[in-house]
Amino acid sequence: MATKNKNPFSMPPTWMTFLWILVIWLIISILFQSYQPPAPQELAYTDFKKAVNHKKVDKVTIKGHAISGEFREKAVKSRDSGKKGSRLYSRSDFKTRIPAIGDPELLQLLEKNGVSVSVESDEPAWFVTILVNLLPWILIIGLFFYFSRRMQERMSSGGGPFGVGKSKAKIYKKTESDLRLDDVAGLANAKKEVQEIIDYLKDPAKFHELGGKLPRGVLLAGPPGTGKTLLARATAGEANVPFFSISGSEFIEMFVGVGASRVRNMFDDAKKETPSIIFIDEIDAIGRVRGTGLGGGHDEREQTLNQILSEMDGFSGREAVVVMAATNRSDVLDPALTRPGRFDRQIILELPHKNARKQILEIHTRNMPLAEDVNLEIVARRTVGFAGADLENLANESALFAARNNRKKIIAEDFDESLDKITLGLVRDELINEEDRKIVAYHEVGHAMMAKLLPGTDPLEKVTIIPHGQALGATQQIPEEDRYNLSRQYLQSRIGVMLGGRVAEKIFFGDITSGAANDLKQATELARRMVCQFGMSDRLGPVNFPQGDRHPFLGQELTEPKNYSERTAYLIDKEVYRIITEMEDKVVQLISDKQEEIKIVVSELLEKETLSNKEIDAIIAEQDSSVNSEKQEQQ
Repeated sequence: MATKNKNPFSMPPTWMTFLWILVIWLIISILFQSYQPPAPQELAYTDFKKAVNHKKVDKVTIKGHAISGEFREKAVKSRDSGKKGSRLYSRSDFKTRIPAIGDPELLQLLEKNGVSVSVESDEPAWFVTILVNLLPWILIIGLFFYFSRRMQERMSSGGGPFGVGKSKAKIYKKTESDLRLDDVAGLANAKKEVQEIIDYLKDPAKFHELGGKLPRGVLLAGPPGTGKTLLARATAGEANVPFFSISGSEFIEMFVGVGASRVRNMFDDAKKETPSIIFIDEIDAIGRVRGTGLGGGHDEREQTLNQILSEMDGFSGREAVVVMAATNRSDVLDPALTRPGRFDRQIILELPHKNARKQILEIHTRNMPLAEDVNLEIVARRTVGFAGADLENLANESALFAARNNRKKIIAEDFDESLDKITLGLVRDELINEEDRKIVAYHEVGHAMMAKLLPGTDPLEKVTIIPHGQALGATQQIPEEDRYNLSRQYLQSRIGVMLGGRVAEKIFFGDITSGAANDLKQATELARRMVCQFGMSDRLGPVNFPQGDRHPFLGQELTEPKNYSERTAYLIDKEVYRIITEMEDKVVQLISDKQEEIKIVVSELLEKETLSNKEIDAIIAEQDSSVNSEKQEQQ
């Protein structure tokens, strides 16, 4: 956050005093050097002795090896006498130095010529000696007390030594938070929930009169990219209050207690700015279930979580501070964190439905020039399962595709290419041999035919044998509407579509390849979920059998008891095998009956590389009409 320039005259008094002293000292130094009296005349030692022999020296002062003195009045005036051989002196005072080897005859020479001699000690004064000896210690002690005081101030404010324990939360002032709820598309139910928080922050007195209390915390839970952080910032912008934003991982440091110190510092700052909002992103980084025994009682993460719990309990009824947190793993949070009094409200953010996806696309494309052939409703229908962040990425990729092709507007083809890039991956430039292309074509057409022949499947969108990412080809299905309940027939048909490619390879080539590995993995996982979670096995009945759920810690997973027998596990495997093999037999029958149509579609696919659903329907319709006409001619 940018800081404003400070007025130099608004600095603390100590700094102003120091600056004024420095300025005055500079002025005095300049004046002292300007008006300093002339230095005494520098005289060579031999000339000094000659002057003594000629009785021209009046008095001298000896201080160590340094000699200073004055000439007699005649010697100074003799420079104006004009006599030949007279020594001219410019000043009455002089200075010289005794050679390092010494001159033992100097005192006798001075006494003989009537020179007044005085001697001064060259040792420094006692107070100078004391000052020189004590000054380093004074500086060391002064610096020690200075840094001790600064460290104590930082510790009292949560800063710690070198500011380690100071909060790293980013602070957005009222004028800096320009997001509003209107800028958040979709999330209608979530926005209704936060509206009450906004009303409370705007006018807390209305609720206090009725005895109402502000919710301590609001937990935003949902898949990644659904707009949890965006909703929190929009809440702060709508309420026009300061917004403190920090990630859960920023509390954790190498030293135990640093995270707790940062929590205290952040809550103290928020209380000073009340009403305000604290937002902790990815709170599961510090809010996971405690007591697993992996970190002990001095675990830094647990200490930080304990401090958060303590701070949320410490709010008074009049402190309008709301703690908002976001996570996509609410199942691993500690129960003490999600109980009433801490995070009173849990708002679930789901993936946007079709209308919400259209609204999100409208927001992200409002500053983009779109061509007339772009229909955002069709794009929204084709992006089932996309979160808000995915849709923003789709719009941005479309703009990049348009710029790459030097277009002034974004056309529908740009959205198609961007969607393929996101869902399938980048187009691979390397070429595959004709035999592999033919195998891939039959494999993908096998998927496509099952999508058209099996009941209850999602409508086919297109088939391609252009390599994308790690896939050599792709069959794309787009549901007509968002599905919230999945029937047994629909799931069985999905398994049949997954098996269609492998069965087509087996029928037309008499062999199978490794290209169906991912299809078999997905089909097996789906069949196991049908048996163990959805209760769709008549033999095992409506019973749930946990199948390796994800756990927050390894220790919990190892100690969790297995709640069904080995015989039940055998029956589960047997039912999974039955579902897949029965669907395989059905797919074999359907593909065997449609071999001629599949061959014609494959021929067209090898030529064009990509076929839409309409093109495949036209090919099949033409083939059916030709077959019917042949039958009529034979009759």
